[in-house]
Amino acid sequence: MTRDAMRLHRVVRTFGSGDAAVTALHDLSLSFAPGTFTAVMGPSGSGKSTLLQCAAGLDRPTSGSVLLGDTELTTLSENRLTRLRRDRIGFVFQAYNLLPTLTAEQNVALPLRLAGRRPARSEVRDVLARVGLVDRARHRPGELSGGQQQRVAIARALITRPDVLFGDEPTGALDSATGRTVLRMLRGLADDERQTIVMVTHDPVAASHADRVVFLADGRLAGALDAPSAEAVAAEMTRMAATPC
Repeated sequence: MTRDAMRLHRVVRTFGSGDAAVTALHDLSLSFAPGTFTAVMGPSGSGKSTLLQCAAGLDRPTSGSVLLGDTELTTLSENRLTRLRRDRIGFVFQAYNLLPTLTAEQNVALPLRLAGRRPARSEVRDVLARVGLVDRARHRPGELSGGQQQRVAIARALITRPDVLFGDEPTGALDSATGRTVLRMLRGLADDERQTIVMVTHDPVAASHADRVVFLADGRLAGALDAPSAEAVAAEMTRMAATPC
């Protein structure tokens, strides 16, 4: 039996206490198989970002289990959790978060340098080649288009060979054509390199590039679609919006 790349079991995340307490995730269980591309969707306030942060070790659940392979994240010390995020988790944000004074290859190498490693130039060039930007290695962010900057950010996330690559609206700041280029690249990473990808998005077209879409509503799992089309995703989001809370 294939081990899950990541599994969340009965995860609860509550903010505040007493009468002011707000529960963002309610007893949520999800698993992500190796080499799969999953999109997470739902209305504003449905818990998408909280789910991503708990899964990526950026936030600790109030209760429940988060497993990366066989490693339980919720019991790790802050130091061990920091090392795990650095070595085994990749994260791509809507904002590219590139350092403007560094070249593309220097931005990509940064996670390894922060970990005390001196990356080989071939290692950095290889990961830039995976995102189609080896010819832009010496360009600074200001000399790159938005889509190219996001691909550099993805290469930076991939340099540590993460078990799971998380994306928080990674195409949200891009025009539709550039966004589709980035999404096709993510699709290729899952298909050709068995990279596990979990992406939060609000866009049905973006979600249609995934193997599966999971829908959240009020912090609970509200459904899923396999092999989704943009039309089916949009119809499900419309249905959820019309369903009384």
